[in-house]
Amino acid sequence: MTSLRTLAAASALLLIAAVPVSAQQTIFVVRHAERADGGGGGMNTPATDPPLSAAGQERAARLAKMLRSADIRAIFTTEFIRTRQTTAPAAQALHLEAVAIPSNDPAAVIAKARAATGNVLIVGHSNTVPDLLTRIGIRGEIAIGDTEFDNLFVVVRPAVGDPTLVRLR
Repeated sequence: MTSLRTLAAASALLLIAAVPVSAQQTIFVVRHAERADGGGGGMNTPATDPPLSAAGQERAARLAKMLRSADIRAIFTTEFIRTRQTTAPAAQALHLEAVAIPSNDPAAVIAKARAATGNVLIVGHSNTVPDLLTRIGIRGEIAIGDTEFDNLFVVVRPAVGDPTLVRLR
C-alpha cells in the first residue's frame, strides 16, 4: 500500500513537472509613453487627454520592435489616447486590435488578461501599473515616478505557482 501511495505521489509530481511551457503566460506591462503636454502626473479627463509627444511616438515604435517576437496575442489599454497610441505600432505589426478598458476598472483588465490565450501587453499609467502588477500577484512595493516612461515589467505566470517579475528599462 505504501509503494502504491509513493507511486501515485511520484506520478503527480511528474505531471506537474511536465506542464508544457506553453501553459505559462507572459504579461508585458508598461506605462504609456511620453505625453505631448510634457506632463507626468495623474490621468487627465478625456476632454484634456493629450496625445504622445514625438519622443513618445519613438518610444512606442521601439516597444513594438522589442516585442515583435514575444508572441503577444492580446493588447489591453485604457480609454486614454496616450495608451492607445503607445500600443498602436505593436498592434499594427502584430495584426491585433487593442482593447480599451476603463482605467478605473483594473479588475476587468486583469480578468481579460488572465482569460487570454497566450501572451499579453497591457499599457496603463504611472498610478495604475503598480496596482495592476499587485493584482496579477506580484508582491512588493512598485512605484513609477511621474517622469519615468522607460519601465517594462515582464510578468511570467506559470501554470502552477506564483508569478515572477522582471523589471527592465
